[in-house]
Amino acid sequence: MPLRCGHCLAQCSRIHEQLTRRVRDLPMVGHPVRLEVVLYRLACASCGQRLQHVAWLARHSRLTRRLEQAAAQACTRMAVAHVAQWLGLHWSTVRALDKQRLLAEVAALPALEPRRLIMDEFALFKGHRYASVILDADSGRVLWVAEGRSRKSVRPFFKELGTQGCARIEAVAMDMNSAFDLEVRHHCASARIVYDLFHVVAKYGREVITRVRVDAANKLRQDKPARRVVKQAHWLLLRNRSSLSDVQQVRLDEVLAANQPLMTTYVMNEQLKGLWTAPDAWEWRRRWKQWLAHAHDSEIPALQRFARTLRPYWRGILARVRWPMHTGKLEGINNRIKLIKRMAYGYRDTAFFFLKIRAAFPGKA
Repeated sequence: MPLRCGHCLAQCSRIHEQLTRRVRDLPMVGHPVRLEVVLYRLACASCGQRLQHVAWLARHSRLTRRLEQAAAQACTRMAVAHVAQWLGLHWSTVRALDKQRLLAEVAALPALEPRRLIMDEFALFKGHRYASVILDADSGRVLWVAEGRSRKSVRPFFKELGTQGCARIEAVAMDMNSAFDLEVRHHCASARIVYDLFHVVAKYGREVITRVRVDAANKLRQDKPARRVVKQAHWLLLRNRSSLSDVQQVRLDEVLAANQPLMTTYVMNEQLKGLWTAPDAWEWRRRWKQWLAHAHDSEIPALQRFARTLRPYWRGILARVRWPMHTGKLEGINNRIKLIKRMAYGYRDTAFFFLKIRAAFPGKA
C-alpha cells in the first residue's frame, strides 16, 4: 500500500539519521572513503514515486557535497591536475567543479556601473598574441577580458554597458594604444582619455635613449674602454636617479659628462616626466611648449622624431592634470594573471582562463 507524504518524510528522516551516524563513525581523516548508499524509492498517494532525499548528496551526483566543495576550494590554490591527483578524481571532473564555482561567483557580482576605467593588455601566448583587460579604477574589479588588443576585442564590453553606461564613463587610463583610444571615443564621447606616464617614458627609453646610446657607442669603436663604458650604462640611463646607489650615480655622471647627446636626452627625459606632475593646465602648457622647443633645438633625430610622434597625444597628457590616473593597478593585476597562468602551465581554453581572471579579481564594493 503506498505511503502518504507524512510517512515519506518520517521514513526519509530515519534513514538519513542512520546514514549520518555511520559516516561519523568512520575514520575519514587522511583516508579515502567510498560509500555505497542504497537510496529508497518511496510511493506516495499524492506525490507519486519519489526517490529518497539525501542532504549531503546532490541530485544525479556520485560525489558528496563536501567533496565537491573541497575540490572547488582547492582549485583556488592549486592546479586542476594537482587537485585531481590529490583527491583521486578525474581531471575533467575537477575542472567541471571548478568551472561551476567560478560561474556562481561571477554571477553573484553586482551589475556593472563603472565611472573610471583602466585598459591594458597582457601576453596570452608566445608569438605576440595578447589579451585585453578592462578594470574598474574605483573598485578594482576586472570587468572584461578578451583575446586580442584591437577595437573588435573591446567593442562587446561597451555594447554590454549600453548607452547609459557609456555616458556614465568619465575618464579612461591607457597607454598610447590607438585601438583603445578610438573605441572609447566612439562609444564614450564625454570620457577623457588619460595616457599613462610609465608607458610613455618606457617608449621614450626604447626609441630615444637606447638609439642615442647605440649611436654614441658606434662612434667610439676605436676607443674600446670608452665604448664599453657607454654600452654598460644602458640600465643606468633608464632607471630613476633616486633608485640608484651612490656608486651607480657616480658612474652615471661620468657617462653623461663624457657624451653631450646622452646628457641632452637624459635631461629631456626628466622634463618629460614633469608634464605628469603639473599643478594646473597653464603650468602644463608652459612645460609642454618648453619641452617641444628643446626637442626641436636638440638636433638629435631620435628625439625630434619622438616629439613629432607625441604631439598629437597632448590632450591625453593634459587630462592627467584633471584626472590623476595611471595603469599601475592593472599592471599589478597583470603580474598576478601571469602567476595564475604559470600555476596551471598555461590554458588551452581561453574562455575558462578569462573566467578564472574575473573571479580572482571581484573588486571591492
